[in-house]
Amino acid sequence: MKFAASPPDSHGALSKFFRMPEDFCYKLPDFIGLDEGVLAEPLAVAVHVCRLADVKLGQSVVIFGAGTIGLLCAAVSKSMGASKIVSVDMNESRLDFARKFAAAGTFRPETGNSAEENSQKLKDIYSLEGGADTVIEATGAAPCIETGIQVLRSGGRFVQAGLGQPKVMFPIVALSEKEVHMVGSFRYGPGDFDLAMHLLESKQVLAKELITAIEPFERAAHAWERTKKGDGIKTLIRGSQD
Repeated sequence: MKFAASPPDSHGALSKFFRMPEDFCYKLPDFIGLDEGVLAEPLAVAVHVCRLADVKLGQSVVIFGAGTIGLLCAAVSKSMGASKIVSVDMNESRLDFARKFAAAGTFRPETGNSAEENSQKLKDIYSLEGGADTVIEATGAAPCIETGIQVLRSGGRFVQAGLGQPKVMFPIVALSEKEVHMVGSFRYGPGDFDLAMHLLESKQVLAKELITAIEPFERAAHAWERTKKGDGIKTLIRGSQD
């Protein structure tokens, strides 16, 4: 499998036509447009993350990052039966969106607090006395990784989905003492698109609500700048119409 945005082998998929193997294609139902259909890809990423997290009925899940992947992880966790979902982010507008999109609780860390202080405050607010069953880290930021490990219960599961710096420092002693199950996540694997399509078709995940704007191909750079500034949730770029 070749990812469509991996240079130098591919120039991406922002073209009028894009050729790929037939068995890699999924037919969209009539009631799902191309705008929502393109979100099957990030949804498949979230499905992969949540399958690695082994989210089960009645569990508590704390998700660091309320961007596209973090929000979709919250929605997928809900569909898998998680009883308590907490979305963590510094952006208040994204936290507001998380409350409506995935019925998630929200938490904004205090910038002056330590990881231990922020994690304890989160656990106190949401009555996670022993810690969360699962943490999904979707930012790649070292402070979030550290806080996430502190939030987990002993024997909990931590999935690293966010990609940040190639090397980060994190509390390995806490990880060892808690016997945390830590696993990395990279894109998606067999069966993830099938489940993502099922979630879209059954409307268990309303991915279209993530779309903030659709920019023409000529304004692709502007769309990336919006994303970089954290403006909105998901800005789509329409492929070349020439």
